[in-house]
Amino acid sequence: MLADALRALPPGLDEALTLVDGLDDALVHGLARIDDDRAEALESLAAALSGTPLGDRIDDSIGKILAGAVTDEHLAVLAGARVALLGAAHDALLGGVDTALGRVREAWPAPAGAAEAIHLTAGSRSWLRELAIAGWRGVDHELAGGGAQTVQALLDDPPSRRLAVLLDGFAAELRAAAPVATLDRIPVRRWADLWTRALLLSQDGFPVPASAPVDGRLLILGVDLHEHPTVFRAQAHGLLETSAGVRLVRTSVAAAKVDTISGPSAWRMLAGFQVFRSAVAEHRSVEVTGMLLTAGGDLIWDEAGAVVGEPADPFATARVLLDAATVPSAPPLDRHPMMIAEPVLLEGYQAGAESFDLGGATLAVEVDRIPEAGPLTPALVAGSTACLGLLRWDGRWSVQPLAVQATVKRKPVAVHTGDWALGPTEAKAAKAEATAGTAVDVLRERAGRLLRK
Repeated sequence: MLADALRALPPGLDEALTLVDGLDDALVHGLARIDDDRAEALESLAAALSGTPLGDRIDDSIGKILAGAVTDEHLAVLAGARVALLGAAHDALLGGVDTALGRVREAWPAPAGAAEAIHLTAGSRSWLRELAIAGWRGVDHELAGGGAQTVQALLDDPPSRRLAVLLDGFAAELRAAAPVATLDRIPVRRWADLWTRALLLSQDGFPVPASAPVDGRLLILGVDLHEHPTVFRAQAHGLLETSAGVRLVRTSVAAAKVDTISGPSAWRMLAGFQVFRSAVAEHRSVEVTGMLLTAGGDLIWDEAGAVVGEPADPFATARVLLDAATVPSAPPLDRHPMMIAEPVLLEGYQAGAESFDLGGATLAVEVDRIPEAGPLTPALVAGSTACLGLLRWDGRWSVQPLAVQATVKRKPVAVHTGDWALGPTEAKAAKAEATAGTAVDVLRERAGRLLRK
């Protein structure tokens, strides 16, 4: 069933993505320089959405933009249309997977309430409007740095930091690439994604995500490690057993670091999350009390509300509970094909170096996502008989391995990305980590000394 779903893409998917590509291309060249081809692409977008609730507004906004009037309202409608198309593509792709796996996905709840209007967002809308008018090819150092004052003001306001961090990262990418006109290749889809999300988050009264405290038992399936030069994050995907049933959830812990700290020693930066690290490394359940759970399935980790429980084998957990668990819908801004990260258990496949043969469908394996901070290797994946991973889509279906079962020296083994959360268990890696760990301790001591002065 899953092989059939992965092989047959939803009807209309290519057409929807082509419309998005047309809008993204207009943002490359700038809304102040719309030629006939790009005008036709925008008109096609308006025509495609004519029968939807956005129909009249997108038609009016594109007409005004083509006439040379680019306002914040017009851009918000344009961003909303883009999100709607990508959201439809996201839902169609996941719908086929849910049907194949027999999963039940919850409907997205009505907004719990709107955020208070923040006058600081006017500055972010102004900068984003200038970017759209100039286009990516028109971005120079002055324009790339034009949002710096707004970003600083947003960072100083705690409720605005989600938007502030997004704008800060986007601006940093633009500054690093400026002048963009000299680039051979522009990350078209990525910059359009960042611009769209930032613009919608900059709207006054953007809905606040709903969340509520929850109690239960967390069974971790696998850990996706995100390593950035200045941040290390461990995002665990798991199942939460509560009195209301079993739900698929994810939870994260993160810490700042410097780029010289990498590989297994990066786990040392998460020293403040001992319960999380123990549960991941020792494959144990976690008793959760009073942690906040969002409507999108994000469990906000709180060490004070977590107690390590009994051993819980992730593969056994997945075989018994995964496909019967209730699955939350993605938050509106996360309804994007590139945001799909669906936990799956794969068995009965033929493993290759870069793909799995599922018996009718070839599923690419994202070996480049295997982190250096754990014992999982491409060789183990290529020799595996079972895989816990994240199903992803980037123009094709692929799987990101989080754990595998394989045979090594005639013995069955299970290897997980988070096995080294408490330190490497393999002698050579442990020796290397001990050396690197000294640097971590020195940096932490020096930082503490500076803070005390």
